[in-house]
Amino acid sequence: MIVITGARGFIGSNLVQRLNNEGFTQLILVDELEKTAKDSNLESLQFEKIIHRSTFISWLSDHLELVDFIFHLGARTDTTELDETIFNQLNLNYSKALFEICTEHQIPVVYASSAATYGDGNLGYNDTKEIKQLKPLNPYGWSKQNFDLWVNEQTNTPPFWAGLKFFNVYGKHENHKGRMASVILHAYKQISKTKKMQLFMSHREDVANGEQKRDFIAVEDVVNICIFFYKNQKFSGLYNVGSGQARSFNDLVSAVFKSLNEEIDIEYIPTPLDIRHAYQYFTQADMNKLRSVGYSKAFLSLEDGVKKYIQAYLSPSS
Repeated sequence: MIVITGARGFIGSNLVQRLNNEGFTQLILVDELEKTAKDSNLESLQFEKIIHRSTFISWLSDHLELVDFIFHLGARTDTTELDETIFNQLNLNYSKALFEICTEHQIPVVYASSAATYGDGNLGYNDTKEIKQLKPLNPYGWSKQNFDLWVNEQTNTPPFWAGLKFFNVYGKHENHKGRMASVILHAYKQISKTKKMQLFMSHREDVANGEQKRDFIAVEDVVNICIFFYKNQKFSGLYNVGSGQARSFNDLVSAVFKSLNEEIDIEYIPTPLDIRHAYQYFTQADMNKLRSVGYSKAFLSLEDGVKKYIQAYLSPSS
């Protein structure tokens, strides 16, 4: 039986659907159950049971014989949240408890790390380098970094583990994320309503407005990588999960305008002060490590990914 934490969320629900498509229905799902905005993410999907995250560790201890593999994707992901105690509880200590059980009872685990651990990117985005020097820009990033550091210090581990450093993921089932949803979803909503799009202006002289760049990756590709590690439990470690190609916000928004058959009309506005100090101007995953362990699928291009997302999932006619 496979366990997925964060199963009602964005990546988790897409993983559940993919597992269903591959014939896996004996799934134990874990999440918070209070937020009804995520209810639709699991519509028509098959699973054995859904458990509240607060009782899952206890449940796992009592049902170890049922569990073959764990995808630990549940986390507090709000990059604007400043309360470190929340991240210590949900992202760090909870993950430690789960990892220790997986170690003691030899259960393979894939967990969600984050590209936020790379901070401002001055040290690059290479997942083969020493991680102790990394300096995240916010408490969320630090919670992921601190867990990665703790895992790397363990002499006893599960038979296989992988920490996936997700870059900028977009795709279906992210509507509940609000401000933290992808720029593609925000652009779709704004352009559909106003025929215009607002982007943050650059506050650096060496970067033009809208030319801030991110490594955008479709959630389909993220799920493909999760499935790859389920089927190939050989090389434990931290892995980047991006497309390997940085693209500008101008590129992204232009693709949205094109998918909606609208003329490009972009306005640049100041970056909000509460995030300006921690704003990343460039991210690009080095994907050589993942390729070196046998992952060979091509990544969806930004243009194709935006078109598919909008036309297949967001447009009223889809």
